[in-house]
Amino acid sequence: MAIEDRRERERTARRRLIITTARKVAEAEGWDAVTTRRLSTEIEYSQPVLYKHFAGMEQISEAVAIDGFGEFAEVIRAARSDASAAGDALTRIAHAYLDFARDNPAVYDAMFTRATTLRFAARDTPPQLTAAFAELRQAVDMVADEQDADALTEVFWAALHGLVTLSRAGRLRDGHDSERLQLLVDEFTNRRETMRSAPTLRPAGALTPSIR
Repeated sequence: MAIEDRRERERTARRRLIITTARKVAEAEGWDAVTTRRLSTEIEYSQPVLYKHFAGMEQISEAVAIDGFGEFAEVIRAARSDASAAGDALTRIAHAYLDFARDNPAVYDAMFTRATTLRFAARDTPPQLTAAFAELRQAVDMVADEQDADALTEVFWAALHGLVTLSRAGRLRDGHDSERLQLLVDEFTNRRETMRSAPTLRPAGALTPSIR
């Protein structure tokens, strides 16, 4: 039994080393530089050893993405836990999102732009992906009121991803990230206040109860 445990630990360590090395090379040189040949050279494993752990580069990239979602969930949780109000939480999360994408561009690509077989919003979705969405949802739920919190979270997430993508491509003005993020947050928080202050409409023919 001890031998089996040791072998399993060694197998886990090899797998972790492959993932870590792929991420390091990707962040330094881009995903085009990450090949099984390059990885086998970097970690001094033969390519057949790599294929015992991963079927190919797609699976390695997905493993990096899963790690990224786990880290992303922690980042969002920390940003949300330091906030005192809904608007503050969304603002902190929005800045944390952009910071994460900027500081981990290759991981972000693995998470959101590279081809993947990972399934989202499904029964077999990896828990790291589910946790990341759940952290965002908890903040958005504070302003959802009677609206679909899942849909609002998807819209908020999509807006942040759009800002990241357009900024990376040089399609947005430099130095205006905070302004754009605040406008996005205001749309969500002001919408909540507008809904709360809107008068309740009575059906046609409804009687107003008399005051006693």
